[in-house]
Amino acid sequence: MAREKKHQSLGQRIRRLRESRGLSLETLANETGQALATLAQIEKDELIPPVALLLTLSRALEVDSGLLLKDEEESEAAERRAEAVKVRTDRYSYRVLTPEALNRHLKGFLITIDPVSDLEGAGYQHEGEEFIYVLKGQVQVKVGQNVNDLQEGDSLHFNSALVHTLRNTGQSVCECLVVLYTP
Repeated sequence: MAREKKHQSLGQRIRRLRESRGLSLETLANETGQALATLAQIEKDELIPPVALLLTLSRALEVDSGLLLKDEEESEAAERRAEAVKVRTDRYSYRVLTPEALNRHLKGFLITIDPVSDLEGAGYQHEGEEFIYVLKGQVQVKVGQNVNDLQEGDSLHFNSALVHTLRNTGQSVCECLVVLYTP
């Protein structure tokens, strides 16, 4: 009898991976430094995690971050290879530019941030390095205590193990090319 394939949301995939590794939600919270309530919201698909948190979750779950964005249904997975994955939250969206980068160290994203808004959370932090190039608009990138105001055409390369935040300080949408290196 053929096994019926079922579409799983991002939250469902994270929960399945966590449970398959025998991890409690509390253990995952301790491994990622995230609040238990935040992880529960992600697993219930009430909150879409930002890229930095996907990297942290993938490391804790011992999977490539690309797997968290891939759909398990083959036809949809093929469609996603043809079109890069795009995820939207309340204030920003990101599109994976390297969906086939499984087990690779570099990952590329197109980040779009709404006018005059911060990305959710207190800040991002993940192993490796990050490169940001502003394609359109303006963005304020705070790395540790250092504030960097970037305009269209500006770039920034920094140690992503430091807590960092992004904020669109302009009145128009900001688009950034973000490349992450994770060891």
